[in-house]
Amino acid sequence: MWKNSILETIGNTPLIRLNKITKDLPCMVLAKVEYFNPGNSIKDRMALKMLEVAEQEGKIKPGGTIIEGTSGNTGMGLALAACVKGYKCIFTTTDKQSKEKADILKAVGAEVIVCPTNVEPDDPRSYYSVSKRLATEVHNSWYVNQYDNLANRLAHYEQTGPEIWEQTEGKITHLVVATGTGGTIVGIGKYLKEKNPNIKVWAIDSYGSLLKKYFDTGEIDENEVYPYISEGFGEDFVPANYDMQYIDKFEKVTDKDGAVMARRIAKEEGLFCGYSAGSCLQGLMQLKKDLGPNDIVVCIFHDHGSRYVAKIYNDQWMMERGFLEVKTFKDLVSGRGETKLVSIAPGQKVAEAIEIMKNHDIENVPVIDGEQFVGSLSEGGLFNYILSDPEIKNHTVESVMEKEYPLVAFDTPVEKLSRLITKQVGAVLSKDETGTYHIVTKYDIIQSLAR
Repeated sequence: MWKNSILETIGNTPLIRLNKITKDLPCMVLAKVEYFNPGNSIKDRMALKMLEVAEQEGKIKPGGTIIEGTSGNTGMGLALAACVKGYKCIFTTTDKQSKEKADILKAVGAEVIVCPTNVEPDDPRSYYSVSKRLATEVHNSWYVNQYDNLANRLAHYEQTGPEIWEQTEGKITHLVVATGTGGTIVGIGKYLKEKNPNIKVWAIDSYGSLLKKYFDTGEIDENEVYPYISEGFGEDFVPANYDMQYIDKFEKVTDKDGAVMARRIAKEEGLFCGYSAGSCLQGLMQLKKDLGPNDIVVCIFHDHGSRYVAKIYNDQWMMERGFLEVKTFKDLVSGRGETKLVSIAPGQKVAEAIEIMKNHDIENVPVIDGEQFVGSLSEGGLFNYILSDPEIKNHTVESVMEKEYPLVAFDTPVEKLSRLITKQVGAVLSKDETGTYHIVTKYDIIQSLAR
């Protein structure tokens, strides 16, 4: 049976068991994988619901403009609904959000305005304030306000909660959600606790967000608020969608731990998810002492990893923030001390080169003419030459040298080095901060991986 529009494909996302990362936990862990929604996130559910309620209440008229502050995913859900229903969209977002999110919103016809992250919510430059101002200036517009719009949590009470209950046959014992607006965790939590008040609802928060402190003390502490990198969850105020009676615990996760876990989920479970999924699972792992053998845990995996290709799935981005603990060229040579690079001049005899390589117990050596790398010698290459012509030992190095070795950055990851070193290319070179050159061979890489 066909669907009448893309909007009819929202919901009924799969519940998938995690097997590798959670193997040491005493319980079963299931992921509610929300990137199977057409807009690749859980926000499709509440975006459509909020729009439908607004239409019913007459808050938006045909041909009107939808205005919202969004980290990207709510905007995508609203944009899909707007395409089908004939509305225009203007979205404000922050400069910490991935560029992919803004580009995707533009691709489906939305206008996107990027605002600074590091300002107070009531600052006129904040993405909250800009969206509110636009709603007063644009004719026939509707300001969505997902944070305080209770249709947000209603969507999850009516849809996501019942799905999880049915998919687990009512056996769920714990719900874990990386929470931002509060709509997902409160909507699902309310439904599940009505079914079984013993179900535990755990919220995952970010350092730099005030939500956990507010939950623990009832106090809005501005000292808790500072810029953080995690996307899609945590807040610097308390949205109206929160009803803390449906939440049992808050746990904070660092930017680094959430990003690293997201990459693990992709590599070990085959689920290419976003930042909040990594933080959600990391938060669960931090709370493993509170789990038992009869528990069935459902983690919400909010969105798709394609939103974060230039960030958490980019090695350089991760390394720049100290999130990626990878060995680099620098690590491989750091234990050598002041060892000078062994080299050979192109005018030297091959016999001399063989003796130098023998004395230093090396198989690869660069050929340097003055300060210029002009070629290389390898034990295998010389062996082939000598087999075909024993007199080659009296020839000069330049007559038998191979291509010069590739030059790489000093912080190049070992994984990339291993792709550069081949049967034909036996080593790579790099220059440190002092201008001194170093060499790394296949043997160095094998040794590093064996440690």
